[in-house]
Amino acid sequence: MNFVTVTRFAPSPTGRLHIGHAASAIRAHDHARAAGGRFLLRIEDIDGTRSRPEFIAGIEADLEWLGLTWDGPVLRQSTRLDAYAAALETLRGMGLLYPCFCTRAEIAASLSAPHGGPDGPLYPGTCRHLSAAEASSRFAEPHCWRIDMATAVARTGPLRWHDARAGDVTADPLAHGDVVLARKDAPASYHLAVTIDDSWQGVTDIVRGQDLFAATHVHRLLQALLGLPTPRYHHHPLLTDANGKRLAKRDGAPTLAALRDSGIDGVALADAVRAGRLPDGSAAASA
Repeated sequence: MNFVTVTRFAPSPTGRLHIGHAASAIRAHDHARAAGGRFLLRIEDIDGTRSRPEFIAGIEADLEWLGLTWDGPVLRQSTRLDAYAAALETLRGMGLLYPCFCTRAEIAASLSAPHGGPDGPLYPGTCRHLSAAEASSRFAEPHCWRIDMATAVARTGPLRWHDARAGDVTADPLAHGDVVLARKDAPASYHLAVTIDDSWQGVTDIVRGQDLFAATHVHRLLQALLGLPTPRYHHHPLLTDANGKRLAKRDGAPTLAALRDSGIDGVALADAVRAGRLPDGSAAASA
């Protein structure tokens, strides 16, 4: 039986792509093409307050300008809400989810001595202790759904995953605390949606930035709970400038649209990024 390598690039349409995005897309694209496999484009557009149609069109135009091609139709997460709801219902049926009515201000006020996790202070579990009757009486209030992480970890037992750079990794989802799986303002969190969609699309190799390494601990747990396969992971260093500063839009990294408008050739730019050179001709560092 032949094994087909499948990778994906899955940006959120909340702004224009920059050179850091390009580097990650190029890595995922080239990994699939080198193996004779498939490269997919997925638009993670369930953040209804920030996603914009013009940014979706911009993403496709930017990738085409770079000379990157994808296989099959573009998947939009906004078409997958039923799948996320079904996964949530499965986890709820296992007794692993609870509604959380806390506001950010209330959570911050309760953290007199916050224990830090990979993404900041951990949720203290305030709503985990609500009775079923009290919780149901408050469903008219805005609320998210959190996973009872300790109970979930006890159910799966020890888990591992493999990263191309880090090797075999023992999963530690407890370090993240009771993460949100369905937000107040969106039908699913990043953690849940990406895990469900990677499995549904048959993604075998996840090529993404080192900044998402820690999130993989949560994704591995969800895979085990929902009976999903575990892909191979390739977390790559983030692109930085010659001074070691991460290239990000908020720090002034040029958008691909701006580079295109300046007359730069996209295919040549992609080749330069592959060689570790930035658009200004300086060498890019990895961090």
